[in-house]
Amino acid sequence: MPDLERVLVTGGAGFIGVNVVRHLVEHTTARVTVLDTLTYAASPEALAALPADRVELVVGDVADAATVDRLVAGQDAVLHLAAESHNDNALDDPGPFIRTNIVGTYVLLEAVRKADVRFHHVSTDEVYGDLALDDPKRFTEDTPYRPSSPYSAAKAGSDHLVRAWVRSFGVRATISNCSNNYGPWQHVEKFVPRQITEILEGRRPRVYGDGRQVRDWIHVDDHSSALLAILERGRIGETYLVGADGERTNLDVVRTLLRLMGRPEEDYELVADRAGHDQRYAIESGKLRLELGWQPRFSDLEQGLAETVEWYRDHRDWWEAHKAVTETAYAAKGQ
Repeated sequence: MPDLERVLVTGGAGFIGVNVVRHLVEHTTARVTVLDTLTYAASPEALAALPADRVELVVGDVADAATVDRLVAGQDAVLHLAAESHNDNALDDPGPFIRTNIVGTYVLLEAVRKADVRFHHVSTDEVYGDLALDDPKRFTEDTPYRPSSPYSAAKAGSDHLVRAWVRSFGVRATISNCSNNYGPWQHVEKFVPRQITEILEGRRPRVYGDGRQVRDWIHVDDHSSALLAILERGRIGETYLVGADGERTNLDVVRTLLRLMGRPEEDYELVADRAGHDQRYAIESGKLRLELGWQPRFSDLEQGLAETVEWYRDHRDWWEAHKAVTETAYAAKGQ
């Protein structure tokens, strides 16, 4: 597509969003508008450090058609990252996940249809359900959908909406499904920063179940570069899986973090498993690599985790405030 001059990023104050916006500022000349409701998981301070003439933050809801229509008009592209994504919260109250992930995507699709704007929808590998621990297969673009949580079901629904709007209305859209992200600005409720911050505070990290569940990890910078490649060169109507060959058990990740942070590798505790806990995710990203020439920079997961540990060491003021709020909320629910 032609050079990007104006890009709307929904959810651009969230973890992946702020890193995507920073990537756009560094690697393109586009002016970026961020639409975000600034929930508890947002980090507007990460955007505030970027040039004011390149990045504008609009506080608003992707399910608000009037706001969305106004912002989409005149854009060259929309990167749709706004989503409720925390599985534990989805089990407590699925309603916000339906509103943001499904209704919000519908509102955006109608807006880009009217304005004829290029649209990229960012989704998750969790829409495919899970694989058995001894299954040699990986998810591909042809894997059937089998979501197993309210979160992944809502994301699956939004993916189907995008495909329908491409076929029925000619919307110029692509989809990506990515594996588990880690890196700077990730909220402490998520697995990697939760374990890092627990260790930094002198506590033992806790792991659901037996810890043998496998996740496929990718550094958020690599995800950001993949999204730009898809936006610029992806084929309309296509889906691209984004992964960096980072399959590890949850216990492997915790032990690696403990070792990197100077603690014994067995200094963790196992806790009761989460309801409906998926066993294994694994991404086959060959289509993205062959068609678009994308390659991850962080091919060594331990290197990426080491850099992430240092980032959290250097940003205690940021994550300590978030962690205090999160722990208060958990305590109120008796967790």
